[in-house]
Amino acid sequence: MEVNFKKAFETLGPSLIDGIGIVVYITIVGFTCALVFALLIAIGRLSKNKILDRLLSIFIEIVRGTPLLVQFFYIYYVVPMLLNGAMGLLGQDTNIQIPAATCGIIGFTINYGCYMSEVIRSAILAIDFGQREAGLALGFSENQVLFHFIIPPALRNSVPVFGNYLVMLIKDTSLLAMITVQELLLRTKTFASQTFLTVEAYTILALVYLVISLPLSQLSRIVERRLKQVR
Repeated sequence: MEVNFKKAFETLGPSLIDGIGIVVYITIVGFTCALVFALLIAIGRLSKNKILDRLLSIFIEIVRGTPLLVQFFYIYYVVPMLLNGAMGLLGQDTNIQIPAATCGIIGFTINYGCYMSEVIRSAILAIDFGQREAGLALGFSENQVLFHFIIPPALRNSVPVFGNYLVMLIKDTSLLAMITVQELLLRTKTFASQTFLTVEAYTILALVYLVISLPLSQLSRIVERRLKQVR
């Protein structure tokens, strides 16, 4: 078997560089939205509204009980059909379609948001109850205590876990190839099928993911160490 990494790199490289831009964009937007979504879910579950807590708990179980890839397919194929069907009942003939990259961001927001919400909720519950009491004693309202004394340290304590989720999310962007997002895997798969440089193409792809993931893992450790020094 002959391998030609030089040809593969020269041909596939520029395409992968474009794909990296898409992966980074979806990762940053998806992770940021997931973090906000997770915080909202965690606050909702910790509220005194038992019905809201129960509904959110069921929603989390549904999301965690289904594969991420199935969720992407559902958002990309099923949701537009449901929306068009609902508009049809209202007498409107529509052809609603959701861009594949947007579906990816929505999917990551929901899926990772549910997982990270449990991390945040646990971190909030781990905060010393005395901090809440001290805040209330100083005249702060419940919401002020929550956003000034409870959530900030809870988020800081969750940073190591968030770092792991960020790296996982980057690798999970490869699933978006199944809904036609022009990310790294789809570009590599197309290249390999056209040139038969399969070994070279997928080896380069694996190296690209390592180049993206390893610095982020290291950055997560650095941030974790810095936060420990601040405490």
